Amino acid sequence: MRTRAEKIIAKKNTLEKKLLDPLKLSKEDLLQTQKDLAEIVKIAECAERYVRLLDDKRDVEEEMVHSGSAEWKDYLKKELVSVSEQLETAQNDLKVGLLPKDRADQKNAIVEVRAGTGGDEAALFAADLVRMYTRYAARKQWQVEVLSASETEMHGVKEAILAIKGKNVFENLKFESGGHRVQRVPETESQGRVHTSAATVAVLPEAEEVDISIDANDLRVDVFRSSGPGGQSVNTTDSAVRITHIPTGIVVQQQDEKSQHKNKDKALKILRSRLYELERMRQMEERSSDRKQKVGSGDRSERIRTYNFPQDRFVDHRINKRFSDLKGILAGEKLNDIIEELLEHERAEKLLQVTEDYMDDS
Repeated sequence: MRTRAEKIIAKKNTLEKKLLDPLKLSKEDLLQTQKDLAEIVKIAECAERYVRLLDDKRDVEEEMVHSGSAEWKDYLKKELVSVSEQLETAQNDLKVGLLPKDRADQKNAIVEVRAGTGGDEAALFAADLVRMYTRYAARKQWQVEVLSASETEMHGVKEAILAIKGKNVFENLKFESGGHRVQRVPETESQGRVHTSAATVAVLPEAEEVDISIDANDLRVDVFRSSGPGGQSVNTTDSAVRITHIPTGIVVQQQDEKSQHKNKDKALKILRSRLYELERMRQMEERSSDRKQKVGSGDRSERIRTYNFPQDRFVDHRINKRFSDLKGILAGEKLNDIIEELLEHERAEKLLQVTEDYMDDS
């Protein structure tokens, strides 16, 4: 761990020396050096404190060996306890700083909600989830744009795609990807029986053009007239757009806008994010092929949540933790408590891995 700390300190010192004579740097090099320094300065402070306390502990231990005074030794024992406690905290802070960062965490997100098994009740539950994320976003002061929505006659949602913009949106919402199951008495149930239905959620980091390039030759673009419930035409022009990415087979369809150009832009935004997520997941699998990520893996086939209304119980199966107040959760008020638990769980897992890597290196 000391070797890693000293490398971090050396890198920070090198960057600071480069900035002492900025005229020797090109504009691009200057901006990159400033960016690199800003990214490393916080963890460098942790590294410097860790190394300083390591030296302090060594000095106290050496002093104890050579000291002949019993009174002075008693003082040094207390000092050693104090330094050791500070060192343990500094080491933990350094490990946290060394945790692998996911560049996607700071991005905006595309949230796709789809009704699963359960007919009308599944569509109503999907609508509940859309409202939950919309209300949660409002509490976080994020912006929400509905890219597309397919509703049922009972005001349920077959499918909805939201673009959510703000600070660290993907970091907070990435844990929502997966299967959500609800157990409750549907509005259409006259005999009071509890039904089980489901919806799936996919959360993708919103990709910019600089993140991923799409070859126009890889796309098949079809245009057609948009349709509403039952298939009736709701537009007299060919404004709806269907884009097929031929290499992957990914298909995105947009018809909410009256403008074909706007529908195409929205479809490309969704396609770009799906391709970015595909590449991101491939890289994650390569980096962690020897172990499965338990939280934030984005596996949409995995059942991650159960919403049990009769017992007012909410269960997140990945961390095996139960919460109450379903009303508050679906209102977006209590969702942040659950997300904080998942973030903490993810940090603990990563911290454990950093510790194991450190032990393997030593």
